[in-house]
Amino acid sequence: MEPDRRLIDPERVAAAVAGLGDRAVIDEWAARFAVVADPSRLALLVSIHYAREISVTDLAAATGMTDTAVSQALRLLRAHGLVTAHRDGRVVRYRLADATVHELIHHVRPHPDEPAGDGPAR
Repeated sequence: MEPDRRLIDPERVAAAVAGLGDRAVIDEWAARFAVVADPSRLALLVSIHYAREISVTDLAAATGMTDTAVSQALRLLRAHGLVTAHRDGRVVRYRLADATVHELIHHVRPHPDEPAGDGPAR
C-alpha cells in the first residue's frame, strides 16, 4: 500500500489487507478456480461427484465429450489435485480428491434431497 495514499476508512483497509494474507495463497486459489472455471472440466467434476467414481468412457458418455477430451481434461484435473484415479482390473476410475471442490459442487448442484443454498447475493 502506498504510504501517502489518502484512505477513507483505514480500519477497513487494514482488515482487507489482513484478510488477503499471503499473496501466494491467493495465486494458488486463483489457479484452482481457473481450472474449475472451464465448463467442460466443471461438468466432469460434477459428474464424478454424483457417480462417486467413474471411468473415462463412462464420463465421456455422461458429458457428451470424446474419450480423448475427457482424458486430457482429467490429466489437468489430476495435476491440480482435484481428482485421483485408481485401477480396478483393466479399468481406471476417477473420483474427487479435493474436499473444497466437493463442497463447492454441493452449492452448485445440490443432491435432490438437499435444500439448495441461498446462493450468492446479487
